[in-house]
Amino acid sequence: MISISIKSNSIVIPSEPTPSGLLQLSESDQVAQWTHAPAIYIYKPSNNIPFSFEKTKNALSRALVHFYPLAGQLRWIEGGRLELDCNAMGVQISEAYADTKLDELGDFAPTGVVEDLVPKIDYTTPIEEWPLFLAQLTRFSCGGICVGTGVSHTMADGLSATNFISSWAKLARGCDLEDHEIPFLDRTVLKSSEPLMKPRFDHITYTTKSPLVIGSLDAKEEQKKETSVTLLKLTREQVEGLKNRANNETPHQENGVSTIRPYSRYEAISGHMWRCVGKVRHVPDHDNQPTRVRILVDVRNRLNPPLPPQYFGNAICATVTSNCLYSDLLSKPLNYSAGKLREAIETVTDEYIRSNFDFIASQKHVGGLRNSFHIRGLGTEAPFLGNPNLSLGSWMNLPV
Repeated sequence: MISISIKSNSIVIPSEPTPSGLLQLSESDQVAQWTHAPAIYIYKPSNNIPFSFEKTKNALSRALVHFYPLAGQLRWIEGGRLELDCNAMGVQISEAYADTKLDELGDFAPTGVVEDLVPKIDYTTPIEEWPLFLAQLTRFSCGGICVGTGVSHTMADGLSATNFISSWAKLARGCDLEDHEIPFLDRTVLKSSEPLMKPRFDHITYTTKSPLVIGSLDAKEEQKKETSVTLLKLTREQVEGLKNRANNETPHQENGVSTIRPYSRYEAISGHMWRCVGKVRHVPDHDNQPTRVRILVDVRNRLNPPLPPQYFGNAICATVTSNCLYSDLLSKPLNYSAGKLREAIETVTDEYIRSNFDFIASQKHVGGLRNSFHIRGLGTEAPFLGNPNLSLGSWMNLPV
C-alpha cells in the first residue's frame, strides 16, 4: 500500500499589490463547469536540478501578480451565474511525501493512489471559500516530484490553465516572463452584444436533446453506471495509419486526387473513437440506435479579429454533430464519422460564436447549459453526455 502524507498546507497571495474589484466573466466562463480541472506533472529524479518547495512557492506568488484573477473569489449571482471578486484571497499549495518510487505508479492511470496526488477540495462548503487554484507538490522516495494541480474551470480552459502552469514553472527556474508571455485578462472581448441581439443560429447544442438509448424515457439508468478511466495508447504509426485511411477512403476524388481538404489527425482519431464506442456499447436495438458527439472548439483563432495569444479565460464553444446511426458508423468507411465531426466543427465561425454568446446571455438561468465530464459541475438540467453519445476534448495543441 502506497502512503502519501501531507506535510504542510499554505495560502499563497500575489507578491505585489494587484488590481481589486469585480472582474466580468464571459459567457464562455458562465457555462463552464464550476469544479476544478485536475492535472499532474511528473519530474523524474535529477541531480542537476535540486528541488526547493519554498522557491516553488515564491514563484507561485510571483505568477499570481500576472494571473491575479486566480487569487480571487467566486460567488453566485442570479440566474445561476457567477461573478469574480479580485481580492487577492490567495491560492492553496500543499507539500506532501510519498513512501514509494515514481516507477511504482506505472502509467499514472487515474487510480485511487494517483488521485491522492491531486489536491482535494470540499465542494459542500460555500463557493466563496474555494481557492480557484490548488497545488500539491509530492516528493517521492527516489527524489522524483509530482506537481498535482486543480484549476477552476470557471476561470480557465485547458490552454489558459497550461499557460499559467508554464509561467509558474518558468518563474521557478529563476527566469522572468517576456512581454509576449504576460496574460491578457480583459474578458469583455468575449461578452455578448450590447444591446443584446437575437441569436442568428439555431444552437442545437443547447436547444435539442441528445439521443437516448432506444426504449428509455430518460438517461437516469445510464447516469447511475460507474465511470472508469482507460488509457488507449496509439503509436505514431497507428495515428498516421488512421489518418491515411480516412483520406484514402474518401469518395471525393478526381483522377485519383482528393477534392477536399485532407482529414486531420484529430478528425481521424476522433472518428475512429466514435466508431469503436459504437461497436462496444450495449443497447437493445444496436443498428437503429441514434448517436451524436459533442465537441469543444477553441475559438481563439476563429474570431475576427482573433483573440490575443495569451488570452486567459475560457475561449470555448460547444458544437454537436448531426445524429447518425450506429449501423452507419460501423458499415461506412472512417471518413463518414470524420466527416460528421468536420461538419460540426466548421459551423463554428465568428458569427456563430457571437450568436452563441448572445444565446447564453439571453437565458434566464444558465445552469442547464453547463455540461462537462465533471459530474459535480453540471447544472441540474444539463444534458447527459454518455451512452449512446460521446463528448470529445483534445489536448493535442496544449503546451504541456
